[in-house]
Amino acid sequence: PWTLSSDRVWEKTHRLGGKLFKAAGVIAILGVLVQEYALILILAPIIFAAAYTIIYSYLEYQKEMKERK
Repeated sequence: PWTLSSDRVWEKTHRLGGKLFKAAGVIAILGVLVQEYALILILAPIIFAAAYTIIYSYLEYQKEMKERK
């Protein structure tokens, strides 16, 4: 919700999220090659990328709110 309130936060969050999810996709492809670790190699990077992006967007929003005051 906080990313919708600021174009700057939206832009920064999606720029970072795009890079993280691309990296997560590359790591997930490795999961196809290494069957015994497939579940970890597919889920862990995606969960990390999502969680990190959410936290990053919240912190950027808080930073912007402090700058406005």
